[in-house]
Amino acid sequence: MTLSIPLVGCEETLTPPARRLLEAARELVERGEATISGGTVGTAERRAENSPVRQSTRSSTGTGHPGLHILAASRSVLLGGDLLPLTRLEFDLLMHLVAHPRRVFTRLQLLAAVWGYEHTGVRTVDVHIRRLRGKVGADVPLVTTVYGVGYRLSDEAVVTIDRNS
Repeated sequence: MTLSIPLVGCEETLTPPARRLLEAARELVERGEATISGGTVGTAERRAENSPVRQSTRSSTGTGHPGLHILAASRSVLLGGDLLPLTRLEFDLLMHLVAHPRRVFTRLQLLAAVWGYEHTGVRTVDVHIRRLRGKVGADVPLVTTVYGVGYRLSDEAVVTIDRNS
């Protein structure tokens, strides 16, 4: 089935049935049972725009490791003031995990939400998680592996987001 629903900027004008349909579609995507395609904005970006953001209140000096600072508008990530060279998919993966801080995602759910399709091997997610961890460094907790299930944002992750930079 194909639905054409505007996902950004007009939810307040939707009728109650359209709003329920949109919520049902979002739930299907989150569970990995559906995908969103089309448009010019990536799925992870749409979800991050419409989701509460985890803002850390801990200082990076109190945790023993530097925190990540995401500049959403410029799609840049700083680690202790240094720019991290993230690819588009690494950035989208990070934004998706940060948008859902306590949620565990299977590899298929991450493929659907970040890549927008499930037609590639699930090990693609493992490779991108490994690269993201490598760029951030072993001493900075970021992504937790939930064995037999998938991945989630680490409870110890110190992440701030600046949506205007």
